Amino acid sequence: LLLRIRYAFRIIQYIYFPVLAGVGFTVNILTIVILPRGKCGLSRCVTRYLVAMAVTDLLVIILDLILRHIPILYQKELHFVRSIHVCNIHAVLLHAATDCSVWFTVSFTFDRFVAICCQKLKTKYCTERTAAVVLGTVTLLSGFKNIFWYFMLTGFYILDNMPWFCYITEDVLNSPVWGAITFLHYILTPCIPFALILLLNTVTARHIILASRARRQLLGASSGECLSDPEMASRRNSIILLFVISGNFILLWAVLMVNSIWTHMYFLGYDSVYIPIYVMDVGIMLQLLSCCTNTAIYAVTQTKFRQQLKNVGKYPFTLILKLIKR
Repeated sequence: LLLRIRYAFRIIQYIYFPVLAGVGFTVNILTIVILPRGKCGLSRCVTRYLVAMAVTDLLVIILDLILRHIPILYQKELHFVRSIHVCNIHAVLLHAATDCSVWFTVSFTFDRFVAICCQKLKTKYCTERTAAVVLGTVTLLSGFKNIFWYFMLTGFYILDNMPWFCYITEDVLNSPVWGAITFLHYILTPCIPFALILLLNTVTARHIILASRARRQLLGASSGECLSDPEMASRRNSIILLFVISGNFILLWAVLMVNSIWTHMYFLGYDSVYIPIYVMDVGIMLQLLSCCTNTAIYAVTQTKFRQQLKNVGKYPFTLILKLIKR
């Protein structure tokens, strides 16, 4: 039964992965084009975080989905990949991009936490320059953190749906040191980000509830009257964006996180818990989907972004009409 379930998932992936690759590549490119234009009503600081998240999501789509999972599925058509001996370099870039994608979400969550809960720190921290420094630091640390994959793995592709996708020597595979290093890798990403995002959002939500209650009382609306309050409306839009992005990350990464930790505990000698192998397929599919959903979130929650998206969609047709008229 388990083999049949996994086989069914494999058939679904034959369609799902190519479609997801096309959609993910397109929507992230659109986000990268639209947001820097500054016409979406977002601050420069927020825009910088969102653009950085879109760039890393695009890199994950390319490095993980297009260059890793699709060749695994279409081995007969893409068998030449085995002759390209750069798998360990690929692993370093892929894991660094994934770490950046995750920790950029944490950085954005912390930025919004400061903006909402720490008014005295807000003017100094929530700036475009600080965002650039934070994003650059996270990128450098992610690169250094994942260099160990170059030495742990070989340059040969194994083309199998394993937590690692390169050939690994027997010495490394059986080494408790390397096992501990890889286990720590998955604790740092995404377990700690999970905890940080949940903590920050809990504190932020509590602050918002208390501040909103106090503001309604100040405005004389504690009796339930609905008064127009531009400040609260703006804050509400920012909160919706923050919570939806954070919730989307937690929901779509949860399955892969649990499965990855269990797999590495198994290789460290802890085999008390059994998780069916198809759970990994589900986790991978959801995690890759998370790289494509932020654009939809912006379109649903941000009216100005939705309008800019429509303008970009109309542009090719407008250009064609102008050429025809000429």
